[in-house]
Amino acid sequence: MMMTRRNFATALVAGAAASLISTRGMAAGEPASGSAIPAPLKARNVVLAHGLFADGSCWTEVIARLQAKGLKCTAVQNPLTTLPEAVAAAQRVLDRQDGPTVLVGHSFSGMIVTEAGVHPKVSSLVYVAARAPDAGEDYTALAKTYPTPPASAGIVFDGDEGRLTEEAFLRDFAGDLPKAKAEVLYAVQEPFQKALLTGKTTQAAWRSKPSWYAVSTEDRTINPDLERFMARRMGAKTIEVKASHLSLISHPDTIARLILEAAGH
Repeated sequence: MMMTRRNFATALVAGAAASLISTRGMAAGEPASGSAIPAPLKARNVVLAHGLFADGSCWTEVIARLQAKGLKCTAVQNPLTTLPEAVAAAQRVLDRQDGPTVLVGHSFSGMIVTEAGVHPKVSSLVYVAARAPDAGEDYTALAKTYPTPPASAGIVFDGDEGRLTEEAFLRDFAGDLPKAKAEVLYAVQEPFQKALLTGKTTQAAWRSKPSWYAVSTEDRTINPDLERFMARRMGAKTIEVKASHLSLISHPDTIARLILEAAGH
């Protein structure tokens, strides 16, 4: 794994804050207030959201490692129906947390993190090979500015219900997992509603919350260069993981360490 660390969300003194504002301004434009993003509070709660073709159990290996470090974890069961309903499911879980909370999203659920991350209990954000749109941005249009990843051709619909074919799931979604494990994940694949893909975020939590991003360099579901662009634009502390789209399963130690860093541990 190759890691690059940015001087971001550290103990802020005037000079460091000015440098951070300058860096973010060049990359993505400043938040309306023009104020620096604060350092994250130490958190003992972690809320994790899953994306398409999966359910909350995809976080099992990461959760076990976080719990071993004393963190309280909750996996959101994303309904995969519409973006507002997916965000509402995450907000209900966030409401139940008892203090500062790291909000983590994989794949599509980066949309959830971006929207629900403005919740007052969210202290920091972690994106794992995830979408990270700006407020009101058309993510589909953004993605089209990069070469289309192979998995897109494997999405099939039964009416309004979408899923990945077995071939695409094994090769393009879970390509670095043992075949037997990937086949089990395919068997429990959760279908999504077509309406989910039309949603747009109305807020961009990464403009006001400290953010981390794990790029999957072997990703065939989201273009890795698009992941790098989004991570750079948000000024996220970024790591690169030689992994498929499912780095949270193939490299749980790496992803857990990133979340622990975002939690101030």
